Amino acid sequence: MAGNLDAPEAQTPKAGHPEEHTGFYVKGAESLDWGMKNRLARIFNPKSRKALMMAIDHGYFEGPIAGLEQVDLSVAPLLSHVDALMLTRGMLRTSVPPWFRQSVVLRASAGPSILKELSNEHLAVDIQEAIRLNAAALAVGAFIGSEFETQTVLNLTRMVDLASPNGIPVLAVTATTDEDTPHDAKYFRMACRICAELGAQFVKTYYVAQGFETVTSSCPIPVVIAGGGKVPELEALTMAHRALGEGAAGVDMGRNIFQSEAPLAFVRALRAVVHDGEPPASAYKLYCSLKEGHTPQG
Repeated sequence: MAGNLDAPEAQTPKAGHPEEHTGFYVKGAESLDWGMKNRLARIFNPKSRKALMMAIDHGYFEGPIAGLEQVDLSVAPLLSHVDALMLTRGMLRTSVPPWFRQSVVLRASAGPSILKELSNEHLAVDIQEAIRLNAAALAVGAFIGSEFETQTVLNLTRMVDLASPNGIPVLAVTATTDEDTPHDAKYFRMACRICAELGAQFVKTYYVAQGFETVTSSCPIPVVIAGGGKVPELEALTMAHRALGEGAAGVDMGRNIFQSEAPLAFVRALRAVVHDGEPPASAYKLYCSLKEGHTPQG
């Protein structure tokens, strides 16, 4: 088909006015390739620059814990309220509908059950499987200070080597099974920094009330906090708010969501904290209102 020579000509860019490019907002990711950045942008909200993740991968070492007995029933109402879902490939295939639009952070390391030494993990997902499942990131345990520390560190570096050429970020999940290891800011500074040094694109760790800002400031990649054990809703919202104020890039909660008395109400309140900067008291008020079935005003 012949072109229309009378059509308006494209404007020539003016000299001295180059196209503007803004830097990528995810910490430590500026030099990454487009695909890697795109996957991270699906996890970390471009507006708030924070991530609300929900972890439901507990069954790979604990079995069907309370709240996850029937994942397809308990988790389905919550899916649209989180930015990313952290889970195993088995639960993804059997319990999450394929029209799930948010990101999948796929558990890629596994090993013993809670009946044995948990740090004895190996890689448990092939990179081609992650591609088939459209994973936005791969999660690998890093048991710093535990019996099989070196093995899990090598799991992490091996997955970074496998995932990076395919544009898939790696989430390092810090943990320890050594009861003599103090779980303080000094330990978490070391654990998070080791994961960053070895190539992880973001790291999941625990919040500590004293010195947590030194954990985030000394880590050149985003730090996402774990929820830990179930605590009262106001306490969980307060922990999230404090962590974000001290440099955390998001939260990855599990039990505090799906074991809440009102999981849907809680995840909506948590979302208000993470993405809207809502103070804990008002977020808890929102939770109570939603729990009672009332629509909040204003």
